[in-house]
Amino acid sequence: MDLRLIEPFASRHHGVVTITAAQHAGISPSAWYRAHDRGLVERMYPGVARIVGSEPTRLQHLIGAVLASGPDALASHRTAAALWGIPRPGDDPVDVILPIRTHEADLGPEIVVHRPRDRRDLAPARRMCIPTTNIVRTLCDLGAVDPSAMPGAVGHVLSAKLASVRALDDGVARHSGPGRTGIVVFRNALQGWLLDGRPADSVLELAMRDLVARFHLPAVEFHPVVSDYEVDFRIVGSPILIECDGWATHGLDHATFERDRARDAAHTVAGFVTLRFTYAAIVRRPAATASRIREAVGRWAPHLLVA
Repeated sequence: MDLRLIEPFASRHHGVVTITAAQHAGISPSAWYRAHDRGLVERMYPGVARIVGSEPTRLQHLIGAVLASGPDALASHRTAAALWGIPRPGDDPVDVILPIRTHEADLGPEIVVHRPRDRRDLAPARRMCIPTTNIVRTLCDLGAVDPSAMPGAVGHVLSAKLASVRALDDGVARHSGPGRTGIVVFRNALQGWLLDGRPADSVLELAMRDLVARFHLPAVEFHPVVSDYEVDFRIVGSPILIECDGWATHGLDHATFERDRARDAAHTVAGFVTLRFTYAAIVRRPAATASRIREAVGRWAPHLLVA
């Protein structure tokens, strides 16, 4: 067998080739098996082999399992979580999902094959060149096999900006249904990222929520609409609005900068006072920020400070 014929496929798949890919490259089944006998390739699973001389790696093992499971198979559950960068134990089994439930795969005890009834969000993403479930589906499935990992997994996904809180919240709603294990723990893990039952737009809003509670500031309303604009917070019973300005969304985009100023002007005309705080003010100087908010309350709504 001329290995040069299958080098393009092997280079895209971590040194792994399939008999189907070999046939598409013009290699006969008999030549495929002779290559095994001559030690040119090493069998991994039925119809799947690694090129001898390629470095054996975890990724090679994973893509071999996925390719052996069938053309529609995806890395899923714990394996997909690891491919998305979510920290996982090194001794996890390999999870593979088969969207078509009639497909059979017997790959040995180290491969866990899942045949789901819920077939939503099964369009493949590619992680390290491996067909993988998308991040929403990955979290839905992870909750079914490792519930204790969900809080950390959700936190990682949001901190790494792999998905927004709103996208995850929509995913929970989309996959909720009788018999769908994992969704309850997914929903519970997401609760810490919701404000008043609604998804926060940023980690900064969550930090402001925690600051308000930590320094016993007056109650705030999250994402109210004021003068036709949605704002981050309004101190209940006052004209004071609080906006959390992340540099990425408010400092670099000229259009956003202009929209923020137009909104502030509309609120001032309507009799509201807008306090804007940056990441540094909220996260690094929380006491000073709380003091500034308290001063504003004392000036514009002193009745809220009466014990």
